[in-house]
Amino acid sequence: MNFMASKQPENSLLGPEADSQRTLYPYVTGTSVVALKYKDGILMAADMGGSYGSTLRYKNVERMKAIGKHSLLGASGEISDFQEILRYLDDLILYDNMWDDGNSLGPKEVHNYLTRVMYNRRNKFNPLWNSLVLGGIKNGQKYLGTVSMIGVNFEDDHVATGFGNHLARPILRQEWHENLSFEDGVKLLEKCMRVLLYRDRSAINKLQIAKITEEGMTISQPYSLKTYWEFSAFENPTQGAVGSW
Repeated sequence: MNFMASKQPENSLLGPEADSQRTLYPYVTGTSVVALKYKDGILMAADMGGSYGSTLRYKNVERMKAIGKHSLLGASGEISDFQEILRYLDDLILYDNMWDDGNSLGPKEVHNYLTRVMYNRRNKFNPLWNSLVLGGIKNGQKYLGTVSMIGVNFEDDHVATGFGNHLARPILRQEWHENLSFEDGVKLLEKCMRVLLYRDRSAINKLQIAKITEEGMTISQPYSLKTYWEFSAFENPTQGAVGSW
């Protein structure tokens, strides 16, 4: 008996279109997240811009979310990948709650989980295009860490992603101390976000600040910062520059 291989139609799901796909570059992205420890817990700040390439397309994107009872997550990078990570974490928290053993995942456990997820996707050459900040407090222990899209991670007293790594961290190194009050912590974050607004083209003047303590987590309503654009360096930024630009 002669078996003839049937030819698949060009639009078949078993054809070339069914080949595995990879995200080669992000589409809609969010910029910096800045976070720090203060005396009662963790403070985190992020603006609400979503850039489609170099176009500031969306201006109401929330990039900070509560994770379980003890953790707060902020994300830079591809917004759809952030949504996928939130689905992973929803499943993780649901599975943990189903044990009903009186225990719950703390920020250190969630951060370790995220480092494994990001590194696993990197090893499959299909990374999630995000830089993440995970902060929280459990049993009086404050925790703040970050993880990159390839799984590089660390814990510190203050962290930042994106341009914040270059522009906000120097300010935090100079002015942060472990006994910061809530009011001083907010002022320090606003100072960092103001510098990022001046220097990062993807930043917008609409931000939120989140707080997590032993009592719970709150995310502020969006608000804008007071700015001053009359600096002489802003009036003629190319004056004295070398080159054709």
